[in-house]
Amino acid sequence: MSQLKKEMTVDVLVLGGGPAGAWAAWSAASQGVQVVLADKGYLGTSGATAPGGTTLLVIPPIAELREQAVQSRLKSGGYLSENAWIHRVLDQVELNLALVEQWGYPFPKDEAGNSMRTHLHGPEYMRIMRRVVRKAGVTILDQSPALELLNDKHGVGGARGINRLTGASWEVKANAVVMATGGCAFLSKGLGCNVLTGEGLLMSAEVGADLSGMEFSRQYAPSFADGTVTRGRMLAWATLYDADGHPLHKGDRTFGSIPEMMLKGPVYASLDLADTAEKQDFLRKAHPIFFMPLERAGIDAFKQKFPLTLRYEGTMRGTGGLRLSGTDCRTTVPGLYAAGDAASREKVTGAISGGGAYNASWAICSGSWAGQGAAQHARSCRGQANSRNLTAAGRYGLAAGADTSETLEVKPLVAAIQREILPLQINYFRSEPGISSALKRLNALMPFLNGRVSATVQGIVQAREAAAMLAVGRWMYTAALARKETRGLQKLAEYPELDPRQTHRLIVSGIEQISIGTEAVPHAHELNLLKEGQAI
Repeated sequence: MSQLKKEMTVDVLVLGGGPAGAWAAWSAASQGVQVVLADKGYLGTSGATAPGGTTLLVIPPIAELREQAVQSRLKSGGYLSENAWIHRVLDQVELNLALVEQWGYPFPKDEAGNSMRTHLHGPEYMRIMRRVVRKAGVTILDQSPALELLNDKHGVGGARGINRLTGASWEVKANAVVMATGGCAFLSKGLGCNVLTGEGLLMSAEVGADLSGMEFSRQYAPSFADGTVTRGRMLAWATLYDADGHPLHKGDRTFGSIPEMMLKGPVYASLDLADTAEKQDFLRKAHPIFFMPLERAGIDAFKQKFPLTLRYEGTMRGTGGLRLSGTDCRTTVPGLYAAGDAASREKVTGAISGGGAYNASWAICSGSWAGQGAAQHARSCRGQANSRNLTAAGRYGLAAGADTSETLEVKPLVAAIQREILPLQINYFRSEPGISSALKRLNALMPFLNGRVSATVQGIVQAREAAAMLAVGRWMYTAALARKETRGLQKLAEYPELDPRQTHRLIVSGIEQISIGTEAVPHAHELNLLKEGQAI
């Protein structure tokens, strides 16, 4: 990294500028502490929410309805979630959405004049969040990806990064850090400023944080073949066709058969079920980003067929992330909190994907809780972060100017990682031989991270992203091999049934040497009773 150009000391540092980061920053600042938010892109346009739209998990505060929803999620998530956490989300999201409306978001009204807070238009939502974060007094560092955390024997105390536009390094010391950077999606379209590569997970693991739920990362989503937008819910309005134009599937959102279809040949889609101008206008307004790549290609999605592919969404749409050890979203490292895609969602979603509604609500709620927790921790600390003997914890993919003749070639390394992660035959149709072989090849790539990194801003950032992708891939496959059963998003061909004896969470620790532990869950006995045919 270049000589430090910007140094700051605050109470709370938030890393990430999507919804979770924005809520964490606002929540912490609302507690009366000084906050800095650093984002690798631009707060307000960063992340998957900003360019599109998202549904929300909103259930009326009627005890019977909410309990039905909680029990349904507990069962579908393989009894790895927790009733109390699901109820917390349902309660908290109502409060936060009321705030969003107060801040100026134009929720539609029903016939009785009640606000219908079930959907957020991404651009408008995140524009409002940027405004309220700034109004709360938060200092925003745009285009400023974090590269490594600072720590000492007392825990985390800040981070270092680099500004993409100026090339200047920055260092922010803080008594608490909220990790709200996105998950890892292993995108196949190259690296860019908003690519989800999991560097927040790597930075956290370098200071000793545990991860959980990494085996539940087997989520692929349909996309236009020449784009990267994965708004699969749009296909609820589509008919799927084979290469000869014969219908394969129509309507509903059950997309589990698409991988099997694609193994047999190309699959095409047309939104021909949206057969009126009103329906088409509704879809365009709800998810404008879905249509952008199609329109650029000259395709009318409502009348013409377009080729589909599957984009692997990793921990972004899967469940895994940093293990939470408290209701305030603290991690296993003092001073480090996690929110959004950076945090494991197992307590809410269990072994399955959160999907749009759960994930969007989780980002809002976990951001709020993590921001409050970080602020309370910062106030409880004796002395300021700048009085601590902090050191940089970063190691992997940061060897700028290293005393070695070897160079870290990012593009070939990323391509090698993707060859083991992206193929359906390895990661979707999981088997012990397939995952074991892929993990062995990923492990063999670790020495390449010691190579000399280009001293350019792009070289430094992309090398760190590649290191994070490799780490996440190895964690996912290590956990997948340890869970010898089929539960939610985890499936192994050799173990096609759910095993009640494995109703626990898998805890992943370490980077070069990865270890696996277990964590008990409160509802494991309920699954055992069901298997035995007893009443709960």
